[in-house]
Amino acid sequence: MKLTLVALAAAAALSLAFIYPRSTPPRSMTPAEYAAAGTVYDFTVKTIDGKDVKLSQYKGKHLLIVNTASQCGFTPQYKELEEVSKKYAGKVVVLGFPSNSFNQELSSDSEVAAFCQKNFGVTFPLFSTAAVKGSDAQPLFKFLADKAKNGSVSDAPSWNFCKYVVDANGHVVAFYPSRVKPTDPEVLAALAK
Repeated sequence: MKLTLVALAAAAALSLAFIYPRSTPPRSMTPAEYAAAGTVYDFTVKTIDGKDVKLSQYKGKHLLIVNTASQCGFTPQYKELEEVSKKYAGKVVVLGFPSNSFNQELSSDSEVAAFCQKNFGVTFPLFSTAAVKGSDAQPLFKFLADKAKNGSVSDAPSWNFCKYVVDANGHVVAFYPSRVKPTDPEVLAALAK
């Protein structure tokens, strides 16, 4: 009986690993693939206070792009995102994209901004609440999830606090699901490349 339970637990863990992979590991593109891939610099997004921002303003820095939500079990990751933002300032920029795609975001951008500041002291850029998956996803997130366009990653957010690492040239290089913390050594290594 005990052996059967152990075997069942092992099988369940193995099947979950296939359903919820740890990450899409950083992948090396050939020089031709790299040159042909689009970059996040092609996008303009709205800040949480409604101003247009060209992502090209972040050229030369690594980006950690995260879809966020205020009422999620992963919401405490805001603290770690802020830690990464401060510790690697000048080299890495954390960009938070609030979304109600999973029905866990507050009803207005002003509420989101106040919540993030009050509870986590967020100073990294936050953007206007928008969809991050499906046909109504904002254009940036459609690009992030389309390997044919970005050259490397084909993962759309499966939940809040999924993370995309973008290199200093604007190319998407890795995807990490919600349960991988922003301070995970694998994420930090991808941001350092």
